[in-house]
Amino acid sequence: MSIKIEMLRCFAAVVEHGRLADAASSLDRTTSAVSMMLSQFEDRIGKPLFETSRKSKLTPLGTQIYNEARRELDHFDRTISNIEGLAVAQIGRVRLAVTPSVGSVLMPSVLQTFMARYPDVRVEMRDMTSVGVQQALSAGEADIGIATLGPSPGLRLERLFTDDFGVVCRKDNVLALANVPVSWSDLGNQTFIANGLCSLVHHPGFQPTLQNAPLNVPNTSSLLALVRAGVGVTLLPKLALLPMADDLAFLPLADDRVQREVFLAAGEPHLMSPAANAFVATIKTSDFHHS
Repeated sequence: MSIKIEMLRCFAAVVEHGRLADAASSLDRTTSAVSMMLSQFEDRIGKPLFETSRKSKLTPLGTQIYNEARRELDHFDRTISNIEGLAVAQIGRVRLAVTPSVGSVLMPSVLQTFMARYPDVRVEMRDMTSVGVQQALSAGEADIGIATLGPSPGLRLERLFTDDFGVVCRKDNVLALANVPVSWSDLGNQTFIANGLCSLVHHPGFQPTLQNAPLNVPNTSSLLALVRAGVGVTLLPKLALLPMADDLAFLPLADDRVQREVFLAAGEPHLMSPAANAFVATIKTSDFHHS
Protein backbone atom coordinates (compact mmCIF):
# COMPACT_ATOMS: atom_id res chain seq x y z
CA MET A 1 0.00 0.00 0.00
CA SER A 2 1.39 3.40 -0.96
CA ILE A 3 1.46 6.30 1.46
CA LYS A 4 -1.38 8.69 0.68
CA ILE A 5 -1.84 12.33 1.62
CA GLU A 6 -4.85 11.32 3.73
CA MET A 7 -2.57 9.14 5.87
CA LEU A 8 -0.19 12.04 6.49
CA ARG A 9 -3.09 14.33 7.37
CA CYS A 10 -4.56 11.76 9.75
CA PHE A 11 -1.20 11.16 11.43
CA ALA A 12 -0.53 14.90 11.82
CA ALA A 13 -3.99 15.50 13.28
CA VAL A 14 -3.46 12.79 15.91
CA VAL A 15 -0.07 14.25 16.84
CA GLU A 16 -1.40 17.80 17.05
CA HIS A 17 -4.57 16.98 19.00
CA GLY A 18 -3.14 14.26 21.23
CA ARG A 19 -6.28 12.11 21.17
CA LEU A 20 -7.94 10.05 18.43
CA ALA A 21 -11.37 11.47 19.18
CA ASP A 22 -10.20 15.08 18.89
CA ALA A 23 -8.27 14.31 15.71
CA ALA A 24 -11.33 12.62 14.22
CA SER A 25 -13.47 15.65 15.05
CA SER A 26 -11.01 18.02 13.36
CA LEU A 27 -11.01 15.84 10.23
CA ASP A 28 -14.79 15.37 10.28
CA ARG A 29 -14.34 11.60 10.45
CA THR A 30 -15.24 8.85 12.89
CA THR A 31 -12.75 7.77 15.53
CA SER A 32 -12.67 4.26 14.10
CA ALA A 33 -11.87 5.56 10.61
CA VAL A 34 -8.97 7.62 11.95
CA SER A 35 -7.69 4.68 14.02
CA MET A 36 -7.80 2.39 10.97
CA MET A 37 -5.96 4.85 8.73
CA LEU A 38 -3.33 5.46 11.38
CA SER A 39 -2.79 1.70 11.72
CA GLN A 40 -2.41 1.40 7.93
CA PHE A 41 0.17 4.20 8.00
CA GLU A 42 2.17 2.52 10.79
CA ASP A 43 1.95 -0.81 8.96
CA ARG A 44 3.33 0.86 5.82
CA ILE A 45 6.19 2.41 7.82
CA GLY A 46 6.89 -0.91 9.52
CA LYS A 47 7.84 0.62 12.84
CA PRO A 48 5.85 2.22 15.69
CA LEU A 49 5.31 5.97 15.55
CA PHE A 50 3.94 6.38 19.07
CA GLU A 51 5.46 5.10 22.31
CA THR A 52 2.12 3.98 23.76
CA SER A 53 -1.30 3.03 22.47
CA ARG A 54 -2.68 6.29 23.83
CA LYS A 55 -0.91 8.14 20.97
CA SER A 56 0.26 10.86 23.34
CA LYS A 57 4.01 10.64 22.74
CA LEU A 58 5.94 10.11 19.53
CA THR A 59 8.90 7.81 19.11
CA PRO A 60 12.10 9.47 17.76
CA LEU A 61 11.21 8.09 14.31
CA GLY A 62 7.67 9.34 14.72
CA THR A 63 8.98 12.86 15.43
CA GLN A 64 11.06 12.85 12.27
CA ILE A 65 8.19 11.53 10.17
CA TYR A 66 5.81 14.10 11.67
CA ASN A 67 8.16 16.94 10.69
CA GLU A 68 8.34 15.60 7.13
CA ALA A 69 4.57 15.03 7.02
CA ARG A 70 3.84 18.55 8.29
CA ARG A 71 6.15 20.06 5.67
CA GLU A 72 4.51 18.03 2.90
CA LEU A 73 0.98 18.88 4.07
CA ASP A 74 1.76 22.60 4.18
CA HIS A 75 3.18 22.42 0.65
CA PHE A 76 0.17 20.43 -0.56
CA ASP A 77 -2.29 22.89 0.98
CA ARG A 78 -0.47 25.84 -0.60
CA THR A 79 -0.54 24.09 -3.97
CA ILE A 80 -4.27 23.45 -3.75
CA SER A 81 -4.86 27.05 -2.69
CA ASN A 82 -2.83 28.29 -5.66
CA ILE A 83 -4.70 26.01 -8.08
CA GLU A 84 -8.03 27.25 -6.79
CA GLY A 85 -6.79 30.84 -6.94
CA LEU A 86 -5.68 30.42 -10.55
CA ALA A 87 -9.06 28.97 -11.48
CA VAL A 88 -10.95 32.02 -10.22
CA ALA A 89 -8.35 34.63 -11.28
CA GLN A 90 -7.39 35.46 -7.70
CA ILE A 91 -3.73 34.79 -8.50
CA GLY A 92 -1.69 34.42 -11.66
CA ARG A 93 0.11 36.60 -14.17
CA VAL A 94 -1.02 38.82 -17.04
CA ARG A 95 1.43 40.02 -19.70
CA LEU A 96 0.48 43.20 -21.55
CA ALA A 97 1.97 44.72 -24.69
CA VAL A 98 0.72 48.24 -25.44
CA THR A 99 1.77 51.32 -27.35
CA PRO A 100 3.40 54.09 -25.27
CA SER A 101 0.39 56.41 -25.53
CA VAL A 102 -1.99 53.69 -24.37
CA GLY A 103 0.36 52.73 -21.56
CA SER A 104 0.81 56.28 -20.32
CA VAL A 105 -2.67 57.71 -20.74
CA LEU A 106 -5.23 54.90 -20.63
CA MET A 107 -3.71 52.02 -18.69
CA PRO A 108 -3.26 53.71 -15.28
CA SER A 109 -7.01 53.75 -14.58
CA VAL A 110 -7.45 50.21 -15.93
CA LEU A 111 -4.58 48.90 -13.82
CA GLN A 112 -5.88 50.66 -10.74
CA THR A 113 -9.30 49.04 -11.15
CA PHE A 114 -7.89 45.60 -11.91
CA MET A 115 -5.38 45.61 -9.06
CA ALA A 116 -8.09 46.60 -6.60
CA ARG A 117 -10.19 43.62 -7.69
CA TYR A 118 -7.33 41.13 -8.06
CA PRO A 119 -4.54 42.25 -5.71
CA ASP A 120 -2.61 38.98 -5.95
CA VAL A 121 -2.40 38.88 -9.76
CA ARG A 122 0.97 39.99 -11.13
CA VAL A 123 0.75 42.28 -14.16
CA GLU A 124 3.70 42.78 -16.52
CA MET A 125 3.28 45.65 -18.99
CA ARG A 126 5.67 46.53 -21.81
CA ASP A 127 5.23 49.48 -24.15
CA MET A 128 6.37 49.25 -27.76
CA THR A 129 5.35 50.13 -31.29
CA SER A 130 2.23 48.60 -32.83
CA VAL A 131 4.48 46.32 -34.89
CA GLY A 132 6.22 45.22 -31.70
CA VAL A 133 2.88 44.53 -30.01
CA GLN A 134 1.79 42.31 -32.89
CA GLN A 135 5.10 40.45 -32.83
CA ALA A 136 4.92 39.92 -29.06
CA LEU A 137 1.42 38.49 -29.38
CA SER A 138 2.38 36.21 -32.27
CA ALA A 139 5.44 34.94 -30.38
CA GLY A 140 3.39 34.16 -27.28
CA GLU A 141 5.30 36.77 -25.27
CA ALA A 142 2.13 38.72 -24.39
CA ASP A 143 -1.37 37.65 -23.40
CA ILE A 144 -3.09 40.90 -24.33
CA GLY A 145 -2.18 43.67 -26.74
CA ILE A 146 -3.55 47.16 -27.32
CA ALA A 147 -2.35 48.88 -30.46
CA THR A 148 -3.14 49.55 -34.11
CA LEU A 149 -3.17 45.95 -35.30
CA GLY A 150 -4.00 43.85 -38.31
CA PRO A 151 -5.57 40.39 -38.35
CA SER A 152 -3.41 37.62 -36.93
CA PRO A 153 -4.17 33.87 -36.66
CA GLY A 154 -5.42 32.85 -33.25
CA LEU A 155 -6.13 36.40 -32.07
CA ARG A 156 -9.46 38.12 -31.51
CA LEU A 157 -9.50 41.81 -32.39
CA GLU A 158 -11.96 44.29 -30.92
CA ARG A 159 -11.82 47.97 -31.75
CA LEU A 160 -11.59 50.04 -28.59
CA PHE A 161 -11.53 53.54 -30.05
CA THR A 162 -10.41 55.77 -32.90
CA ASP A 163 -7.97 58.62 -32.51
CA ASP A 164 -7.63 61.68 -34.76
CA PHE A 165 -4.27 62.57 -36.27
CA GLY A 166 -3.02 66.13 -36.09
CA VAL A 167 0.13 68.18 -36.50
CA VAL A 168 2.28 68.49 -33.37
CA CYS A 169 4.55 71.51 -33.08
CA ARG A 170 5.81 74.09 -30.60
CA LYS A 171 3.28 76.65 -29.48
CA ASP A 172 5.40 79.41 -30.96
CA ASN A 173 5.48 77.73 -34.40
CA VAL A 174 3.87 79.73 -37.18
CA LEU A 175 1.32 76.96 -37.70
CA ALA A 176 0.19 77.16 -34.08
CA LEU A 177 0.09 80.96 -34.11
CA ALA A 178 -2.16 80.93 -37.18
CA ASN A 179 -4.76 79.10 -35.09
CA VAL A 180 -6.41 77.43 -38.08
CA PRO A 181 -6.53 73.79 -39.24
CA VAL A 182 -3.39 72.72 -41.09
CA SER A 183 -3.49 71.68 -44.76
CA TRP A 184 -1.10 69.17 -46.26
CA SER A 185 0.51 71.94 -48.28
CA ASP A 186 1.28 73.88 -45.08
CA LEU A 187 3.66 71.09 -44.08
CA GLY A 188 5.78 71.79 -47.13
CA ASN A 189 7.19 74.88 -45.40
CA GLN A 190 8.17 72.95 -42.27
CA THR A 191 10.92 70.51 -41.37
CA PHE A 192 8.91 67.35 -40.98
CA ILE A 193 9.96 64.56 -38.60
CA ALA A 194 8.47 61.24 -39.62
CA ASN A 195 7.55 58.50 -37.16
CA GLY A 196 6.22 54.95 -37.26
CA LEU A 197 2.58 56.01 -37.08
CA CYS A 198 2.89 58.07 -40.26
CA SER A 199 2.57 54.83 -42.23
CA LEU A 200 -1.10 54.75 -41.18
CA VAL A 201 -1.81 57.99 -43.07
CA HIS A 202 -2.46 57.19 -46.74
CA HIS A 203 -3.81 60.55 -47.92
CA PRO A 204 -2.09 61.44 -51.23
CA GLY A 205 -1.56 65.02 -50.10
CA PHE A 206 0.66 63.80 -47.26
CA GLN A 207 2.89 61.44 -49.23
CA PRO A 208 5.35 64.07 -50.62
CA THR A 209 5.96 65.39 -47.08
CA LEU A 210 6.50 61.90 -45.72
CA GLN A 211 8.84 60.87 -48.56
CA ASN A 212 10.96 64.02 -48.21
CA ALA A 213 11.19 63.95 -44.41
CA PRO A 214 14.86 64.39 -43.37
CA LEU A 215 14.29 62.64 -40.02
CA ASN A 216 12.47 59.48 -38.97
CA VAL A 217 12.17 58.94 -35.19
CA PRO A 218 10.09 55.92 -34.04
CA ASN A 219 10.39 56.59 -30.30
CA THR A 220 7.65 58.96 -29.15
CA SER A 221 9.62 60.45 -26.27
CA SER A 222 12.58 61.27 -28.50
CA LEU A 223 10.24 62.54 -31.21
CA LEU A 224 8.50 64.98 -28.88
CA ALA A 225 11.85 66.11 -27.47
CA LEU A 226 12.95 67.09 -30.98
CA VAL A 227 9.69 68.91 -31.63
CA ARG A 228 10.02 70.66 -28.29
CA ALA A 229 13.54 71.75 -29.23
CA GLY A 230 12.23 73.32 -32.43
CA VAL A 231 13.90 70.84 -34.79
CA GLY A 232 10.67 70.34 -36.71
CA VAL A 233 7.02 69.28 -36.60
CA THR A 234 5.40 65.86 -36.79
CA LEU A 235 2.09 64.09 -37.25
CA LEU A 236 0.64 62.04 -34.40
CA PRO A 237 -2.67 60.76 -33.06
CA LYS A 238 -4.01 63.06 -30.37
CA LEU A 239 -3.59 60.46 -27.62
CA ALA A 240 0.14 60.23 -28.35
CA LEU A 241 0.56 63.83 -27.28
CA LEU A 242 0.63 63.15 -23.58
CA PRO A 243 -1.17 65.52 -21.20
CA MET A 244 2.12 66.65 -19.68
CA ALA A 245 3.24 68.01 -23.09
CA ASP A 246 1.43 71.30 -22.47
CA ASP A 247 4.23 73.25 -24.14
CA LEU A 248 3.33 71.70 -27.48
CA ALA A 249 0.35 72.30 -29.74
CA PHE A 250 -1.88 69.73 -31.40
CA LEU A 251 -3.34 71.18 -34.58
CA PRO A 252 -6.28 69.58 -36.40
CA LEU A 253 -6.01 68.83 -40.10
CA ALA A 254 -7.93 70.88 -42.64
CA ASP A 255 -8.34 68.04 -45.13
CA ASP A 256 -10.16 64.76 -44.73
CA ARG A 257 -10.32 63.46 -41.18
CA VAL A 258 -7.44 61.03 -40.63
CA GLN A 259 -7.67 58.54 -37.79
CA ARG A 260 -5.98 55.50 -36.38
CA GLU A 261 -7.94 52.58 -34.98
CA VAL A 262 -6.79 51.07 -31.71
CA PHE A 263 -7.65 47.43 -31.08
CA LEU A 264 -7.69 45.07 -28.14
CA ALA A 265 -6.09 41.78 -29.16
CA ALA A 266 -6.25 38.56 -27.17
CA GLY A 267 -6.54 34.82 -27.69
CA GLU A 268 -9.69 32.75 -27.50
CA PRO A 269 -11.13 32.86 -23.96
CA HIS A 270 -10.85 29.11 -23.40
CA LEU A 271 -7.14 29.25 -24.23
CA MET A 272 -6.39 32.14 -21.86
CA SER A 273 -5.86 32.07 -18.13
CA PRO A 274 -8.71 33.23 -15.89
CA ALA A 275 -6.54 36.21 -14.83
CA ALA A 276 -6.02 37.27 -18.46
CA ASN A 277 -9.74 36.91 -19.19
CA ALA A 278 -10.49 39.01 -16.12
CA PHE A 279 -8.13 41.70 -17.40
CA VAL A 280 -9.84 41.71 -20.80
CA ALA A 281 -13.18 42.14 -19.02
CA THR A 282 -11.77 45.07 -17.05
CA ILE A 283 -10.58 46.76 -20.26
CA LYS A 284 -13.97 46.31 -21.91
CA THR A 285 -15.77 47.97 -19.03
CA SER A 286 -13.39 50.97 -19.08
CA ASP A 287 -14.08 54.20 -20.94
CA PHE A 288 -12.01 53.95 -24.10
CA HIS A 289 -14.23 56.04 -26.33
CA HIS A 290 -12.01 58.98 -27.11
CA SER A 291 -13.33 59.99 -30.53
